[in-house]
Amino acid sequence: MDPLSDVLALLKLRSYVSGGFDAGGDWAISFGPHDGIKFHAVVTGSCWISVEGDAFTRVNTGECFLLPRGRPFRIASDPSVEPVPVSEVLPPQPNGRIMTYNGGGDYLSIGGYFTLSEGQSELLLNVLPPLLHIRDEPGSATLRWCVERMRQELAEGQPGDFIVAQQLATIVLVQALRLYLSGRTTEEAGWLFALADKRLRAAIVAMHGAPDRRWTLHTLASVAGMSRTAFAVTFREAVGLSPMEYLAHWRMTLAAEELAHSRKSIAAIALEVGYESEKSFSTAFKRVKGRPPREFSRLQKQISGRMDQAVFK
Repeated sequence: MDPLSDVLALLKLRSYVSGGFDAGGDWAISFGPHDGIKFHAVVTGSCWISVEGDAFTRVNTGECFLLPRGRPFRIASDPSVEPVPVSEVLPPQPNGRIMTYNGGGDYLSIGGYFTLSEGQSELLLNVLPPLLHIRDEPGSATLRWCVERMRQELAEGQPGDFIVAQQLATIVLVQALRLYLSGRTTEEAGWLFALADKRLRAAIVAMHGAPDRRWTLHTLASVAGMSRTAFAVTFREAVGLSPMEYLAHWRMTLAAEELAHSRKSIAAIALEVGYESEKSFSTAFKRVKGRPPREFSRLQKQISGRMDQAVFK
């Protein structure tokens, strides 16, 4: 898999379509904090969005926005309209259907959210801004098609429509991230942004594909087709970490997943991520994750056990 697929798989991404919102006239709705990533895709009309007091952004037909940080936000037909809490506007209704407000007819959007694995969610959330506005551009044809298909699934009520809409929502997220990377003008640092550089992407793909290999700065620079110095400087500027620091963080992320969800020995996990010595692995793990592997494993399994008990109560 490619690095983005690796991370999304590790995060145990799940998509949910909460339904459509069909509004008419003047309207404004405020939303509280949320978990995961919320998304709205505008099918017809336009709206304004503001995240927790930031300036308003206009979102037009064929565009969408993602909210990765969980901050409160509001959407409106006009920034001057006083917002109403979402709990007052949209009372509890079955998911996966289009709901009407103020008679509808002027604005229609499809909304939903993505949940992520608790332990590793920062892998994605920490490299994204509070608001991702994906504009309607030539490269967004796939995004438009997915949104239109979601609208049809919600409106027609065919068997299995909710499952189809969920799968389409996942495609929307991946396509939105692709478009965000291709159209990015600011110089944020993070592994996600490094994927826009073919040379750095090649090195990251290599590290993800063989985390147990004895990588050196020289071999990674060769994969990237760059000199060692140029590779080291460019990688740090793009990712915010040196190549070897990034490799260590990725190895420990994989190890953390195994420690939390498998019965493998620490020695076996150490070998899988490139450490022949359990002691050297434990030292590296504590440096990156803040706890020794055994303590981390015990705590994660206790948390998992409490969650399982809560489900069956």
